[in-house]
Amino acid sequence: MLLCCFLLVTRSTRAQTTTDALMIPQNFYCAGAMYTTNYWTNYWEGTFKRDNGNIGKLTTNTYSFFGNYGITNKLDVLFNAPYVTTNASAGTLKGQHGLQDLTLSLKWLPYQTKIGSSVLGAYAILTGSTPLSNYEADFQPMSIGLHSQWASIRALVNYRLDRFFLAASGEYIRRGDINIDRNSYYTTHLIYGNRVDIPNGNNWLISSGYRSIHFNAEATLQQTTSLGGFDIRKNDMPFPSNTMNWTMAGVMFKYSFDRVSGLELTAGGDYVLKGRNVGQATTIFGGVLYLFNFSKNKPKS
Repeated sequence: MLLCCFLLVTRSTRAQTTTDALMIPQNFYCAGAMYTTNYWTNYWEGTFKRDNGNIGKLTTNTYSFFGNYGITNKLDVLFNAPYVTTNASAGTLKGQHGLQDLTLSLKWLPYQTKIGSSVLGAYAILTGSTPLSNYEADFQPMSIGLHSQWASIRALVNYRLDRFFLAASGEYIRRGDINIDRNSYYTTHLIYGNRVDIPNGNNWLISSGYRSIHFNAEATLQQTTSLGGFDIRKNDMPFPSNTMNWTMAGVMFKYSFDRVSGLELTAGGDYVLKGRNVGQATTIFGGVLYLFNFSKNKPKS
């Protein structure tokens, strides 16, 4: 869902997303804008870590506009629409830019129970994505995405004790095939045709941190694995159907203002610890959110 490096993983705010245990109340709407910069110099060609003088430093900037609406207190709908730019500091490869993919999600809280002073909740998240523009996928690593339609299902369990929490989730991602602008290509063998099979994938994520009314702090560790694909050949360009695996650690902070009710600021970052056919990327993000109350009965707090 996603999803840095050769395969651009678009990140929106961590507040009320498909990877956390936060829900928007019924008839509330959270709107936001996020800026993300992602850059790397070294990458893994298969399992071999190297740099590339024809690329230098690859930078991807993402400008995301997203929203989350509470259909009920236990069912939210979320969307994200990013504009992406890429740029290499060396060589002759031209950076790309444009609208990437529209992502829609349904987030459901089917089970929640109190255990003494703690709370245990189980969530199910269904997500789908489709390209918003006719960008070129077969121009890695300069492409802004894979131009593949995909769907995923995520299960999430969250345990909260007072203001501290621990959460774990697992996701299966089903990706559709794409068409490229050539009549043949080589993977591990020569293929005559322009249709490319994009491998499916899975993701697991563990997060822990502190949440209060005005301040949140969270640390995450996640791993994404391709269920298929092949390695980048020596000194060759990456290809959309490459295996792309990575393990990434990150932090996120969020502050909610008291005097301006509904206004929130969020910031954080991630770093790829190890990978396969991806860049060792550093990601930094920051954004602003505002919570609108469309409920007829205004809450006291």
